[in-house]
Amino acid sequence: MTLTVAIQMDHIKGIKIAGDTGFALLLEAQRRGHRVFHYTPDHLSLRDGAVTAMAEAVEARDVEGDHFTLGEPERIDLSQVDVVLMRQDPPFDLAYITATHFLERIHPKTLVVNDPTHVRNAPEKIFVTRFPHLMPPTLISRDKGEIEEFRREHGEVVMKPLYGHGGASVFKIGREDPNFGSLYDLFAATFREPWVIQRFLPKVTEGDKRIILIDGEAAGAVNRVPAANDIRSNMVRGGAAKPTDLSPREREICETIGPELRRMGLVLVGIDVIDGNLTEINVTAPTGLRAIKRLGGPDLSVKVWDVIESKVKR
Repeated sequence: MTLTVAIQMDHIKGIKIAGDTGFALLLEAQRRGHRVFHYTPDHLSLRDGAVTAMAEAVEARDVEGDHFTLGEPERIDLSQVDVVLMRQDPPFDLAYITATHFLERIHPKTLVVNDPTHVRNAPEKIFVTRFPHLMPPTLISRDKGEIEEFRREHGEVVMKPLYGHGGASVFKIGREDPNFGSLYDLFAATFREPWVIQRFLPKVTEGDKRIILIDGEAAGAVNRVPAANDIRSNMVRGGAAKPTDLSPREREICETIGPELRRMGLVLVGIDVIDGNLTEINVTAPTGLRAIKRLGGPDLSVKVWDVIESKVKR
């Protein structure tokens, strides 16, 4: 089949193609002969009940520095395309939430990946708490007394913003850490939302595994090892990507959450697992496809498009 596809993403000129999953999906769509449009979220509109976007036809090339050509901008009615890929990066703020409200007007007549209603209803650091038996001890709060009680019980903890991304503002706090009071004040002044406090997992130094699930099934993984003197394994923060296989515990995690992901229309999901503990379920714009392929694993963009095409046929 030949599909018309629109990719809602950060502008293609600014992406780092070596690690960008949206770019990998664009290349595979193009390889299959689909017609692909590119637009940024600020060009998404709700006009007289119709969801439209000022978009450009895009041609992609896997060549750093010369990776795209755009056509002339044109207004397209997104209810008339076959697939919309929602691939802009967080922050998961009111602008992001508004985009999900717009896109749910056209889904599922136009297949939106991931399902915008469930993207909105599954904030990554809250959604994961549906599975507390798979997680390390976790508190979501901005109440100082609750946080101090949690620290007394668990000792070393990690504090991070509830709607943060890419490893930004992630701190390790010791049991008797004199910086806790100042850090609490900083978080309280910076973030209106509660934040996440989790028991620190020392084996993060051995890696934070990103596992990709496609339509609820484990499809591939990459182990992200933090740089020296850092607890953050995100590759944008200096983490190193290493090949890996899934342990029995990690397969158990995927088999437990997979049916719920499939039911919610979350086609492409990236989960984070440290030492057998599920820490996040990423549904907005999960990454990892290009790293998995680069390290000798499968090209998961092929499987993603196989699933998308089968859903469009149905």
